[in-house]
Amino acid sequence: MMPELQRMDWMPSPPLAPFDSPLDLEHLSRMTLGDVELEQEVLSMFAEQAVRLIAAMAALPAEAGALAHKLKGSARGIGAFAVADAAAGLEMAIRTGDNPPRAFATLKEAVVEVRTAIEAILKH
Repeated sequence: MMPELQRMDWMPSPPLAPFDSPLDLEHLSRMTLGDVELEQEVLSMFAEQAVRLIAAMAALPAEAGALAHKLKGSARGIGAFAVADAAAGLEMAIRTGDNPPRAFATLKEAVVEVRTAIEAILKH
């Protein structure tokens, strides 16, 4: 006779360390091979790109989903995972028609937070 297995609901694990920055600096360091100058250049480029893409998406034009997708990829590359998640949320909202303006507002807020963090890093 085989033992009976119990079904357990999946539960996410808590982070090992508190994460209160909108940027994963360890991820950024890995992606830039620890080159601080390159990190700063990449952060500056991302901040500029994010502003342009948010402005281009403001009226939620037909290409907003593609623009959100572009921002999502860039955000993942630098460790701005909240921006990437919000951009993915906008992509989904556009696809499903589930309140794209709300999803855009969430994305815009995430971009403001990460840009604030980038500005603080670049000032040092």
